[in-house]
Order: sequence, then structure tokens, then C-alpha cells
Amino acid sequence: MENKINVKTGDTVYVLTGKNRGKKGKILSVQPKKGTVIVENVNIVKRHTKPRRMNELGGIIDKEAPIHRSNVMLICPSCGKPTKIGKLILENGQKARVCKKCNEIIDIIKEAK
Repeated sequence: MENKINVKTGDTVYVLTGKNRGKKGKILSVQPKKGTVIVENVNIVKRHTKPRRMNELGGIIDKEAPIHRSNVMLICPSCGKPTKIGKLILENGQKARVCKKCNEIIDIIKEAK
């Protein structure tokens, strides 16, 4: 069962809880089945990796770890504040994401079929 995630790749989000509380970053990937997102330069962990190919180096690599979807909040592009997201059906039948603080349309949702 997939979890409902209101943010998508490319959105700028604000981290609400944890050691990275207060940081802002862009979403690199969304994992709906796990209910997590990976945010750029947030929740950095160290991974010890082996070289897999001839020209690849091994060693200790810093990379972003997933954060649960409930711990991030979308930053509205028009008002610049962290906000909840509302859904709105337009006159032409398309759905849009709406900022709950300033009531501006964030973007049009493309339905996956």
C-alpha cells in the first residue's frame, strides 16, 4: 500500500524535526512505498563503500539518508513560508496544489495512469 505524499521531486521543503530541524533543501527523490523523501544536504550519513569497478574509488562517502514524509513541510514559492498543501479542482477539470496560507496555486497535478 502506497502512502500519500504531498511533496514531489524538485520541491523546496523545511525540516520540522530531528537533528536537522530548521534546515531547508530541495527534494532529490521520493519513495512513496516507504513514505520517505531524500532532501539535498540534509540528514547526511557516512557510508563505507568498496570499489565496484576498476576505476572506482572506495572509502568513506557522505550521502543523504531518507527522512519520513511527516517530518518535512513544503515551502510555498509565492509567500516563502512552510505551509500545508490543499487540493483544488479547477474549472477545466484539472487538479492543482494550493498553499493554505496565501491561497496561491503552487502547480497543476499531472495524474499518473
